[in-house]
Amino acid sequence: MNLTFTPATKEQAKARIALAGPTGSGKTYTALVTATGLGERIALIDTEHGSAAKYADEFAFDTLPLTTFQPTTLVDALAVAAHDGYDVMIVDSLSHFWSGTGGMLEQVDNAAKRLGAGGSFAGWKEARPQERAMIDALLAYPGHLIVTMRTKTEYVVEADERGRKVPRKIGLKPEQREGIEYEFDIVGDLDHENTLVISKSRAKPLSGTVLHRPGPEFAEAVRDWLEAGKPALSVSDYVTAATAPGADHEELRALYEEARRHNLLGAAVLDDAGETCTLGQLIVRHGTAAARNRVAEDVGVGAGTKRENGAGTGQENGTERKDKSA
Repeated sequence: MNLTFTPATKEQAKARIALAGPTGSGKTYTALVTATGLGERIALIDTEHGSAAKYADEFAFDTLPLTTFQPTTLVDALAVAAHDGYDVMIVDSLSHFWSGTGGMLEQVDNAAKRLGAGGSFAGWKEARPQERAMIDALLAYPGHLIVTMRTKTEYVVEADERGRKVPRKIGLKPEQREGIEYEFDIVGDLDHENTLVISKSRAKPLSGTVLHRPGPEFAEAVRDWLEAGKPALSVSDYVTAATAPGADHEELRALYEEARRHNLLGAAVLDDAGETCTLGQLIVRHGTAAARNRVAEDVGVGAGTKRENGAGTGQENGTERKDKSA
């Protein structure tokens, strides 16, 4: 592995946004408002029994309703969306891939029962790679990504403007694994009044922002931050380069290293047969094929040279035999 340090440069990027909040806080609506400001073609994975379609009269988007939530299913859906060229992907909600039917917690339980010895520890050891592959595919999606996450709900009693004690619904930790928020560039917490508080942001202008009923201005601020920098290759560009007919082994090796530096090896893509694989796997497959073709060509050239030399020697030996017999 090359461990050479190089100067850091800011490149244009795609949004990686997580919106967390209790039921009724406007997560889906806020995600659609934001997505509309970021791109034209929007894909939404609906885990809420088709509830997102209720906003189809306000927003233009394509939806994929799911009823089971295996991490591998999400990876497959991301690969299809990437192949179809959607500008923005919304996962509404990511929490179902944690605690829903077929989600990570169920995967761990099933693995623990199957393995027997080791209990939940053994279950996590087997199931964890599925979660890692899912997160890698999310973060490497070639378009903008917005995920929503449910938070557990709790009521607190507060005094209103008249001094009366009234209950207020608040959201707590997201229903996801501990620390999931660190995977995203921007994390916003929504309350029951649809107030968005940016709790974590790599975009300095958005850090600590509070928006009541966030609208297009939020997407505009995100887009301004993302577009500040030099252009960068997309996952689609890497796929095109990897599958180019004339690409040789060394070129594909360099392509792999470049994709690794940009943390894109885990991007979910479709291979030549229409099956889901990672960008890293796709590059390796084509690099291996290019190396084999090169070896076959070298062997063919070598065999051809031997045949030419052998034919000449045989002819000369035959001539000598004829001369001796004469």
